[in-house]
Amino acid sequence: MARYDPKTAEPRQQARWAAADAFRAPDAPTGRPKYYVLEMFPYPSGNIHMGHARNYVMGDVVARLKRMQGFDVLHPMGWDAFGMPAENAAMERNVHPGAWTRQNIAAMREQLKLLGLSLDWSREFATCEPEYYGKQQAWFLELFRRGLVYRREGTVNWDPVDNTVLANEQVIDGRGWRSGAVVEKRKLNQWFLRITDYADDLIEGLKELEGRWPDKVRLMQENWIGRSKGLEMTWRFAGQAPEGFEDGITVYTTRPDTLFGASFLGLAPDHPISQKLAAADPAVAAFVAECRKGGASTADIEQAEKIGWNTGLKVIHPFDGRQVSVWIANFILSDYGTGAIFGCPAHDQRDLDFARKYDLPVIPVVRPDGAGDDFSVGDEAYVGPGRLFHSDFLDGLEVEPAKAAAIARIEALGQGTGATVYRLRDWGVSRQRYWGCPIPVIHCEACGVVPVPADQLPVVLPEDVTFDVPGNPLARHPTWRHVACPSCGAAATRETDTLDTFVDSSWYFARFADPHAAEPINAEAANRWLPVDQYIGGVEHAVLHLLYARFISRALSDAGLMSVKEPFAGLFTQGMVVHETYRTADGAWVEPSDVDLINEAGKRTARRLSTGEPLVIGDVEKMSKSKKNVVAPQEIVDLHGVDAGRLFVLSDSPPERDVQWTTGGVEGASRFVQRVWAEFDRDIGSGSADADAALSRETHKTIKAVTEGVEQFRFNSAIAKLYGFLGALKAHEQAGGEARREALSAFARLISPFVPHLAEECWTRLGETGMILDAPWPIFDPTLAADDEVTLPIQIGGKRRTEVVVPRGSDAQIVEAAALANTTVQAYLSSNNVAVTKVIVVPDRIVNLVVS
Repeated sequence: MARYDPKTAEPRQQARWAAADAFRAPDAPTGRPKYYVLEMFPYPSGNIHMGHARNYVMGDVVARLKRMQGFDVLHPMGWDAFGMPAENAAMERNVHPGAWTRQNIAAMREQLKLLGLSLDWSREFATCEPEYYGKQQAWFLELFRRGLVYRREGTVNWDPVDNTVLANEQVIDGRGWRSGAVVEKRKLNQWFLRITDYADDLIEGLKELEGRWPDKVRLMQENWIGRSKGLEMTWRFAGQAPEGFEDGITVYTTRPDTLFGASFLGLAPDHPISQKLAAADPAVAAFVAECRKGGASTADIEQAEKIGWNTGLKVIHPFDGRQVSVWIANFILSDYGTGAIFGCPAHDQRDLDFARKYDLPVIPVVRPDGAGDDFSVGDEAYVGPGRLFHSDFLDGLEVEPAKAAAIARIEALGQGTGATVYRLRDWGVSRQRYWGCPIPVIHCEACGVVPVPADQLPVVLPEDVTFDVPGNPLARHPTWRHVACPSCGAAATRETDTLDTFVDSSWYFARFADPHAAEPINAEAANRWLPVDQYIGGVEHAVLHLLYARFISRALSDAGLMSVKEPFAGLFTQGMVVHETYRTADGAWVEPSDVDLINEAGKRTARRLSTGEPLVIGDVEKMSKSKKNVVAPQEIVDLHGVDAGRLFVLSDSPPERDVQWTTGGVEGASRFVQRVWAEFDRDIGSGSADADAALSRETHKTIKAVTEGVEQFRFNSAIAKLYGFLGALKAHEQAGGEARREALSAFARLISPFVPHLAEECWTRLGETGMILDAPWPIFDPTLAADDEVTLPIQIGGKRRTEVVVPRGSDAQIVEAAALANTTVQAYLSSNNVAVTKVIVVPDRIVNLVVS
């Protein structure tokens, strides 16, 4: 018997698929149902590893199943190709970002093709090409006309060395990720999209996704939007008020119940009063400047050391008339609420840290149930439930009623009103970079901001730029930025900011419906394919990318460009592939392919193959190029074949969890491939009636289990059932004729989503014509697929104590006898000195033993 040779079989089958253009999605409706499978498209960094591969292979399994189930399947691939890494490469390697990006795309395309993915490459595009971003510019201007795009001064992370705005994720420990410079918070004119107009709709839309999206992702999005109901109130000044603030300082709070615990009032460094004081006092100005250092994100601000400046101003508490000091504090956000808060240190951790540092009062006003009037807090604020105390008319109330009562009293005093605010801020999309989609507007001194006319789109990035000096090359380009105003004809300048790359990925799924359409979105094609039925990607994109895509879908739908508002009907967030790390004595990372692992007397050691030097075995971590703990698809193809690699990343753990790459694991998958081939290489005999019937039952049970496993994203369970079925084929080797032919035919089709090359070879070995990917998915007979046995829980005295396995459909006398003979039941009766007085059997469900 010849061994299966993946090195010849896999290229042969991939050539067959390519020749047949097998994975091209039909352009016109066929009458079959549609299914749209999409993995979050990759950034073209130049190389993929088996960590990336797991994501794409999961989508491929679903796409192949749905195709065989009779769906028209759309399974496309593209490239999220703009962004800072390309500019960094340009500066470091003296290459153009476009050349670097397109070279990486070509390399990654070939690597992805090694995996045997059922991708429709005819729909491929890269976001860095004018054919794509020109359409993006068109819908951007439509949103501009509808008032969803605007320009204003906003706070940004500014890298003073690279002279550019950084995204929050590019600020590491308060420094720029590339330059290492201390980042500053600056006010710059920025472009924004009004995502806040859709805040309520985005929250309400999450309800539709229950059951198809992970609960944790829906919760993360809801928390990010952060809808909160509270109180907007004014604190009146004690003594002279700053000019323009004679009415007092307006604050917003979600905890009006804690007003009696107020010990200070805090202002953001950018609050108008802070700015007014800074203009008059250099010391205040220096403090405000210090607050601007570090990142501008909520996380950066909250993690920074709390620092404050006592302004000397005081306000009057609205309930008890005491005076409360006013501070400028670095942890208060200028764009949340009113940019001012009242601090209640006992019940807010940030306020508590601030109060302890500056020796401000800490007054607890909510005590847990069971605590007395002496309840106090130490280093941790109390934020749990309880009842109010030390709070006059609120004493004895629980938190929610106390909030309502406090709001009502403030409203009666004429000092505020109940209000709803959102943590979500409008989306700042400006980036002072070259390698991005140009913002299609022109600045004219006479006409102001003028949209680029439709017949002048796309606004194409100039290729003749250099990166020999810091900053945005577009801002210093000698010709590109200079243009005539489309409105008055006078000399004007183009906008030199480019769009955040999150904009590029906020609508790409809709463009895949017809990537060659003259309009941004072919409404007919989008209505046919959208929403994406199954979206797959990392949980790190659970908030921003997914939230922005949901917003843009709603905005484009309202603009009439498409009809679907919720773009992703189903979402799956996969775990990562992790691998041991290896380092030399001086700390240099070493690739696994250059490592020799040695087991001697139960101790694992490692040496470097190329030099023989001993290595330090490090932690198991996510595969990453920086730590060189990656395994490339080509390595797996060369050693074991890609099917073995596909099988291993899907079989070793549930798909939402991390899987550790091991040599032994992929070798085991490779052995399974050989065992499957050997089973198909055996002759089909005449069989026996008993063996045929037993095998037929196993076949239908396996069809049911594998189908449910794939549809429920339990790939590892489905593969485990396939391993078991291979054992069943050997156990029932006396089966033959139609039963064995049925079993092998089903087996080939069931393995095809996981190991498609092997499945095609097996299909041919069975003498079937055509390709297995065009064969129908096997259907199970419910009668044959039913389990022969059932596990029944045994309750004693109303509590579950153990269980018993009996033939399905057993009569009550057989079940009763089995339950009473159970050793756990007998031990319980003996140790508790009780006897069974009655046995209640619910057929195929449960056994209840009544004892006395």
